[in-house]
Amino acid sequence: MKFFDMPDIHDGESLNAFYKKLLDQVPDLIFKMICKTDNLYSIVFASETVNDILELSVETFMSNTQVFLKERLVAEDFGHFKETLEVSKKTFAGWNDEFRVRLPIKGLRWMRINAKPELQKDGTISFYARVSDITEQKEHERRLKISEERFKYALHAASEGIWDWDMITDNVYFSGQSMSILGVKEEEAVVPLKYWRDRMHPDDMKQHEVSRNAHLKGETAGFENIYRIINEEGKYRWVLSRGKVVAYDDCGKPTRAIGTHKDITLLKEKEIELGNTIDIIGDQNNRLTNFAHIVSHNLRSHAGNLKMLIDIFKGAKEDEKEEMLNHLEAISDSLYVTIIHLKELVDIQFEIKTVKENLNLRYYLKNILNILHNEITKHGVNIEINIPLDVTVNYNPAYLESVLLNFTTNAIKYSSSERKPMLSYDFEVIDGKKVLSISDNGLGIDLKKHKNSLFGMYKTFHKNQNSRGIGLFITKNQVEAMGGKIEVFSEVNKGTTFKIYFNENG
Repeated sequence: MKFFDMPDIHDGESLNAFYKKLLDQVPDLIFKMICKTDNLYSIVFASETVNDILELSVETFMSNTQVFLKERLVAEDFGHFKETLEVSKKTFAGWNDEFRVRLPIKGLRWMRINAKPELQKDGTISFYARVSDITEQKEHERRLKISEERFKYALHAASEGIWDWDMITDNVYFSGQSMSILGVKEEEAVVPLKYWRDRMHPDDMKQHEVSRNAHLKGETAGFENIYRIINEEGKYRWVLSRGKVVAYDDCGKPTRAIGTHKDITLLKEKEIELGNTIDIIGDQNNRLTNFAHIVSHNLRSHAGNLKMLIDIFKGAKEDEKEEMLNHLEAISDSLYVTIIHLKELVDIQFEIKTVKENLNLRYYLKNILNILHNEITKHGVNIEINIPLDVTVNYNPAYLESVLLNFTTNAIKYSSSERKPMLSYDFEVIDGKKVLSISDNGLGIDLKKHKNSLFGMYKTFHKNQNSRGIGLFITKNQVEAMGGKIEVFSEVNKGTTFKIYFNENG
């Protein structure tokens, strides 16, 4: 291009030459193109960098634009290249385009053109253009895009969303995956922190605050908390939230934190289901253990009474045998009933809920006292029953028999030699619940010493050689299996009272 003569600058160099040298130092290609009234284009100036950018000489680039269009510009990009040029020419808007060229030495390269069109007085349009090699930028963008796609895929596969909390504005960015936890459209959003926190379960907010504040104070390396959040359908979802502070102000105060959300509802439901299954298995194991103890304990009582009566019967007089036969018959009948109940208990071991029936409390107590007739007579126990005739309890027959038998035999076994044994059965209703109290005036138990181990297995509290520490353990498990509870009141050398609460709704 021919420059107009310009005044010399201080060292005698013309301003034209000065500007040309400056342009040639610019790493981008600088050129001027004119569009004539007949729509023909010609390049009237090009900087020397065309040699590096397009691997063309200045002369070739200016005199034969077809070399660029045919041999350098990638054919697939020609259409868009031409289209953007025509739009710029018609609208006088900036000509901006990105295109590829294939160079003899450097191979495939990405270019960006930025040009400003100006209408001249003679009707021609001048384009002042700049071409930059953006191959490295494009490669960086490509790698970044791949990385983002991989990251998004990994997050999606892991069902994780992203949150980004601006602590200065108290606004939070939530990714689409996070928003989907709420049951809304899976689109990213920036909302106030309150928007999310208002949906959290009230019972989980305190622990969430504790975990978050511990991290904000620098007490923990990161933040992690599990909580429930309600979705648009009014159902709670379990969320695992992790994150950490990533920016601080000049005073060391945190200003930004980022992290992830993971919907762990299915995992939590499985965990709860597993916990329930373990509870059921544990309950079944307790039932089986109870059953084994019931068999040995209850049958041993019947067998002991039978053996005792048979031994007495062998040496009894004829006029005494008839009465003893009545007792043998009663014990035999009770043994039969016990075996029937134990069979029923075997059948229900495979059921989650123990079968209950409406049982007459006084009738079952009378039956137990009949079984223990000889023991009661032998120890001279005074029995007092304060239970209305029509009182019933919703209970399992085998369990009720076992509970009454255990408490009664214990009261007899631990009677005091210093006074005549007394055993009282009293019924009352407390806070709407039926309660049976079994009281004795026996040896008593030091509750300060033994309260925590009172119902433990194989725990004994007196030096009785027949004590095995099984009765109270069995009884407590049976009562609790029925949904009830036991209270105990005792004083050493004065006696003990056990209160059995029956759960009619269980």
